Parts: sequence; structure tokens; C-alpha cells
Amino acid sequence: MSDASLLNSSTRKSMHWRLIVLLLVLIVSVQGIIYLFILGPEPLFSKETGIITDVDTIPVGIRKLLKAYPDYLIGATSNSLIWKDSTVMPYDDGIQNKDYEALLLTPDLEDQMSKKYVKGRDFPDPTENVTDTTKIRYTPFFEKMYGSTHAEVHGKLALVRWLPKTQKLKMYVTTVNDIHKKIQAISDELDNHPEWLKYVRNPGGAFNWRSIRGTDRKSAHSFGIAVDINIRYADYWLWDKQMGRPHKYKNRYPIEIIELFEKYGFIWGGKWYYYDTMHFEYRPEMLIDEASL
Repeated sequence: MSDASLLNSSTRKSMHWRLIVLLLVLIVSVQGIIYLFILGPEPLFSKETGIITDVDTIPVGIRKLLKAYPDYLIGATSNSLIWKDSTVMPYDDGIQNKDYEALLLTPDLEDQMSKKYVKGRDFPDPTENVTDTTKIRYTPFFEKMYGSTHAEVHGKLALVRWLPKTQKLKMYVTTVNDIHKKIQAISDELDNHPEWLKYVRNPGGAFNWRSIRGTDRKSAHSFGIAVDINIRYADYWLWDKQMGRPHKYKNRYPIEIIELFEKYGFIWGGKWYYYDTMHFEYRPEMLIDEASL
């Protein structure tokens, strides 16, 4: 056989092997994509590395936030959230063993997500443990999502007809995350329960650009995400303190009303150490079961 023939035969074999290797690489790549996006855990984009990161490397708190706010959060790293506009928000500031006042005054997102909220009627007495509260809020997170100024928040408000069948009242809440639709749905359900109406008529308020009493921290009402129901049946820790009454959990609202709000993503202030039983705020991330992630 001539040298030319041997060269051609060798070239053909080399090409065959290259094609086989390329085909194997393609098959493995397709299998990987199928696993990541169909069979495997939900992938998260890591802006730090530019690669797909397995969901198990992401803290549970971040995963809850991603699931709760899919229209605004698009991914994460092991210590940050990535917003839709590519803003990267740190999760853990690295400061350990904060006392309760520090958790309220200078929290990070990790602090916000560190406390468990117990849904439904079987929950522990919140006044038994001062540090066990979901009242902790990392203000930059809420300012980023709902607005950082009165004008910015106000521009996203919508009118809700509260108890349209029986009371025909008005309140304003934000349209972000369709909160206005959720409040309207709650209102419509309440309207069908005459036995509950005395507890929810004459609501204490919704949007109100203000600070939490006695602090310079913004109230959840400032973002248009909170509603206070009938103040007549409310129990509030500060009123008890001012009247010299003991700091002890109490509640005069039917638990069914609390469960209705929770069904739509709202947590109840009656489950806080500093209890505020008329208060509900939209915090769906606190209601997500870890098992569902």
C-alpha cells in the first residue's frame, strides 16, 4: 500500500474517532441538561461564577425568598440574592450572636429569615421567647421591592373595596406581587361570613407612610403590604405596657380569620413577641415549608 493510501486510511480513522467522541460529548451534555432542568433540582444562576449552581448549596432562607418572589428575584449565590435588574443583595453580613435589639435595628436578610413562623392554630406562646419573632425586617429588601419613598410606593397603590357586600369601605394597598388582588379576595371571603364581620369592619388601616411607633424604622404599612382589622378587638403590647398590664399573649379574633389571611401569604402580628393582633402583613416567604423547596 502506498504512503498516500496509508495516510488517507489513518486520516479516516482519526475522523471516525473524533465523530464518536463528539457524539458521546453531545449525549452527555443533553443528559446533563435533562437532569438539571427536568429531572434534577431547580438550578440557580450564580453571578459570581457564571455557572449553574446546585440548589442544595443555597441557604434555605434564600430558597424561600426565591420561591416567594419569582417576579423580582431571578437567582442567587451562596450569600446573595440576584434581582431581575441584576442588583446583587448580600444575604449574611457575617455578624454573629446579635441580641434582640440588634436583630430589630440592624438585621440582614439572614436574620430576617432565621426565625420560624408557625402557620395555623397550633403555635407556641410568642411571649415566652423574646428572640423568637418574625417581625425582623431587612428594610433595603422591602424598599427595593415596594419603593423607598412615599412617591414611589404611592405610585404603585390600588383601591380595594373592603367588604363590598356589607360595608363598602375603601383601603389602598400595593399592586406589587398582586397584593391588592389578594386583599380583595380575603375581603370577599370575609363578606360571606356574617359571624366574622364585627372583627373586620372599620379596619384600622392599610397604606400609611410612617415609622413604627417609638423608632425610626419604616412600618410595613409604609410599603402598602399591611392591613389592620377592627381595632376594637385588638391587643397590642405597647397598650398593655402603658396600662401596667402584664406582657402576655392574648387574642380576641377568631382563628379562622388568621388562617384566611395566612392562606393568601400574610403573617399575623399576634404571633410576635411584641404582639399586635390586629396586624397582618404580606410575607409569603415565612409561610413556605422547607420540605417544599
